[in-house]
Amino acid sequence: MKQFLNKKQIINSTYEVQFFLGGDSYCQKYRVKGNDGKSYLLKLYNSSKLSSFDFSNANLFEVEILASVNSSGVVHLVNNGELINDNQKYHYIVNEFISGESITEKLKREGVFSPYAAVPIIIELLNSLKDCHSHPKSIIHNNINTSTVTLDYSKNREKPILTDFNQAKYISSKSNSVNLNRLNPFFIAPELYNGIFTPQSDIFSVGALLYNMVMGIPPWYIEIPPFQHTQEKFISAINEKRLTPLSFGLKEIEELDDEHLKETLKRALALNIDNRFKNADEFIDALNRKTALHKPEKKTSPVKKAKPKSGEGFSAIAGMQELKDILYNDVIRALNEKELYESYGITIPNGMLLYGPPGCGKTFISEKFAEEVGFNFLQLKPSDIKSKYINATEEKIGEIFKEAIEKAPSIIFIDEIDAVVPNREGDVHQMHASAVNEFLAQMSNCSEKGIFIIAASNRPEKIDPAILRTGRIDRVIYLSPPDYEARVSMLKLYLKNRPVDLGVNYERIAQLTENYVSSDIKFLVDEASRAALKIKARITQEIIEKAIELNQPSVSYSEIKKYELLKEQLEDKKTNKSEPPARRPVGFKRTDNN
Repeated sequence: MKQFLNKKQIINSTYEVQFFLGGDSYCQKYRVKGNDGKSYLLKLYNSSKLSSFDFSNANLFEVEILASVNSSGVVHLVNNGELINDNQKYHYIVNEFISGESITEKLKREGVFSPYAAVPIIIELLNSLKDCHSHPKSIIHNNINTSTVTLDYSKNREKPILTDFNQAKYISSKSNSVNLNRLNPFFIAPELYNGIFTPQSDIFSVGALLYNMVMGIPPWYIEIPPFQHTQEKFISAINEKRLTPLSFGLKEIEELDDEHLKETLKRALALNIDNRFKNADEFIDALNRKTALHKPEKKTSPVKKAKPKSGEGFSAIAGMQELKDILYNDVIRALNEKELYESYGITIPNGMLLYGPPGCGKTFISEKFAEEVGFNFLQLKPSDIKSKYINATEEKIGEIFKEAIEKAPSIIFIDEIDAVVPNREGDVHQMHASAVNEFLAQMSNCSEKGIFIIAASNRPEKIDPAILRTGRIDRVIYLSPPDYEARVSMLKLYLKNRPVDLGVNYERIAQLTENYVSSDIKFLVDEASRAALKIKARITQEIIEKAIELNQPSVSYSEIKKYELLKEQLEDKKTNKSEPPARRPVGFKRTDNN
């Protein structure tokens, strides 16, 4: 497509063209720089393609309307004029340049909005629309859609700005004066197809916008090439599609389960204007839930219900006696002997971090601890809370802690916490930073609400340091590969109730499995069991040693040394902040002299 203007071209001795932003043969947009050094948006119309309805008093009708609107949520008119370029005449409008992106662009970049994020934007947009509708001549925008609402980020929030008033009219303007070719058919109120426009027409468009934001596509969407949008047969197809009920469960999109919001959307998108919201205030009241449109049915929370853990508890854990002692004295006894501990001003810790090489039993220990104390248990992974919806991750985090409080005392086990709360000083997306902030707020002194946090990580250096402060994570515990005594205990535990030859030497096997992590030892026992099963024999020393010979440790010695160096850094840092200087790090004892 040919661009009307060239880069560096000067307009009206005032504006220098910097970038072409897009457009067509009817209207094109450019980013320009004014003599004042500021950036502006220049809209350039091909005058020969404008109709008489686009003019008022020898000027663009859009200019007249923008000049008469006083609203912080409406794009600001800076300048306007005419120019001749390449023997063609053009009308132009200069608007303030908005530092942000359109809702269309945000949907493409981040996916659908959660209702939690979308509704405040729509309410603010409706308040701006009220300024237009309450104008002495009642201005109807007629072209509200995902491309004509820009989110301004200059104030560190998402402020919606209504733009593109090229099809805006007064309510008294002549019917059929709106150019339907310039509108998005999926956002057009049904009466507009008949040339009629009222404030309720804009209400319909805002309803379609909200639906698009939370569902990902416009309401009653059908596949239509843009160049065919105004063909009669496709207009008929759209109108026919609108006779079917609105769908709130679309492919690859989670079904909307907010009954009140569903009813609000149905009312805003009512084809019969008698059933539609009469004005922006009615729509706002419904979104603020001041109007009872429908008694919502209670839905089950998508968060997994906390369940009391039952099982073997600590008896299923081989070794790790120091860790067991900490949990027993600092948590279990604090609960069972509450008055005694309170007399010393001691409460249960807020949480602890278990870190170390993969396979050292971090998840297993957490589950067995929950069994030991009989707490309700919630296990979280990054995939459980991360969402394609904007701000939905924060909502899920809030729901999880709410569930834990309701079922207290509860343990929340956060697996791979480095992925859940990454260091915000790194290259972290704003959505992730918001999630970290939400976790910080929820974790602060959560022990007072009956919640104990157990976090696990293979990459503790990647965790946001604010999480590791006292009052959130009080204990930082390194889980090294099991020592000799722990390996003996594990072997006996894993081989228990299996057909084991009496000649098996557990001490010899423990010596051969130095630097094997817990999961490695379990794997070796399983491999030896399979080998014995194949020949229908007992599990012998020879079979086990053969399994060891065939399977090296999953974590290299160099990796273990890296973790031990990291242990010194992390636990020394924690010691300096909250622990007595002589505190010895907790974990498996090491017998080697390396």
